[in-house]
Amino acid sequence: MLAEKSHDIIEPAPSNDNVSIEKIDLENDGEIFKRGEGYEDFRTVGWIQTTIIFTKLIFATGVLTIPSAMYTLGAFPGAINVLGWQFLNTYCAQIQGQFRHNHAGCHSIADMGNLVGGKIVRELTGILFLVAFILVGASGIVGTSTALNALSNHSLCTNYFSIIATIMVFIAGSPRKFEKIAWVTWAGFLSVFTAIFIVVVGVTTLNRPAAAPQTGEFDFGYHVIGHPTFAAGMVAASTIFCSGAGTGAFLPVMSEMKNPKDYKKAVNWCMGFVTAAYLTFSIVVYWYCGKWVASPSLGSAGPLIKKIAYGIGILGLVVSGALFNHVSAKYIFVRVLRDSKHLQANSFVHWSVWLGTLATVNVVAFLIASGVPIFNYLLSLAGSIAFAPLALGLPGWLWVYDHKDYWKGTLIQKVLYGLHVLMIIISLFLCIGGTYGVIVQIMDAYKDGSIDSAFSCADNSNSS
Repeated sequence: MLAEKSHDIIEPAPSNDNVSIEKIDLENDGEIFKRGEGYEDFRTVGWIQTTIIFTKLIFATGVLTIPSAMYTLGAFPGAINVLGWQFLNTYCAQIQGQFRHNHAGCHSIADMGNLVGGKIVRELTGILFLVAFILVGASGIVGTSTALNALSNHSLCTNYFSIIATIMVFIAGSPRKFEKIAWVTWAGFLSVFTAIFIVVVGVTTLNRPAAAPQTGEFDFGYHVIGHPTFAAGMVAASTIFCSGAGTGAFLPVMSEMKNPKDYKKAVNWCMGFVTAAYLTFSIVVYWYCGKWVASPSLGSAGPLIKKIAYGIGILGLVVSGALFNHVSAKYIFVRVLRDSKHLQANSFVHWSVWLGTLATVNVVAFLIASGVPIFNYLLSLAGSIAFAPLALGLPGWLWVYDHKDYWKGTLIQKVLYGLHVLMIIISLFLCIGGTYGVIVQIMDAYKDGSIDSAFSCADNSNSS
């Protein structure tokens, strides 16, 4: 009887608490933004949204400047530059993603710098990151103010349009999660792509470039191989490099992905599309416009097409500036609140730090945009002084760090090691040579009147 009753004893079911805790810990292992009770979930971006964000980070500025760079270099060297730099930029983006996979806890490129070089490298990398993306954020403000000038026939002082553009960029970038600005990114990408496509079609219908003399003979300026000065060549190469070098901004987005393992797929789709678009659009515009390419190139097909293109593309220009400044502000935001409960809490401190940081970044971008109000020079300066070491040199160093033994391995391993060291050397050359070149050209532009003065009211769209 006792034996029979023993079978009726109900034993407690095994607890799932440990399994649940282990699952949460594994899911949060090495991630800046945690998941679980009490945390605001930031990791909500799918891979398709990620691809669009990546594409918008890269696409808008580069496609507007490459035709002008092709005039300096010539069509063939320009095309080689597009393909070469885009290949390197894609590869460097993949190195960064793999490094983050190998070393959990890296939210930004500065965290990676800290791992390979200590605190000094972390701070230097962080400064370069901010310089790079605030500069390209400033280019978004310049592009937007140019659009407002073009649409209104310069009805206001450009400074006022720059202020309006800055406010628009701030509002568009104010949502704190990438998921929340993804829909704006879709719209921005479609708007700027459509605008560029209209210009590309528009230039093919003209008998002669819109900016060229409309009567008599003129120098078309198309050449297969150019003969630029060192300064001009470095500026052109830096501009093309910069057009796809914003891959350091991919890492903060990766930190907000639902599944960071989809990063590689998103990068490949993004950079494949961008490379094809850059090469196709820039060659067509340069073929039909020669040296009479506007900067930005949306003005290359004449006054009417310019208004149409800017009217459609202005959203994309705003979103570009918003994304760049959002990325800069997010870096500071995470650095300030990283070890605080406020990082993922809907607290007053959380929102104050976020909005205050974003506002500060936008003000700095506005000041830069007003000081160097020429689109190409801003991008070239960003490419030389910041993106060269950040997007080319540091990834080479990251690879070397993870493959220390290759230098004494097989012949193939030694060659691979040497090629990645060469990447670091190329980045130093581009940084020094490109910075020198763009400074020379900015000084020349002030001398010859291309840049009127800092905070000038002059029309930057050539509409008046």
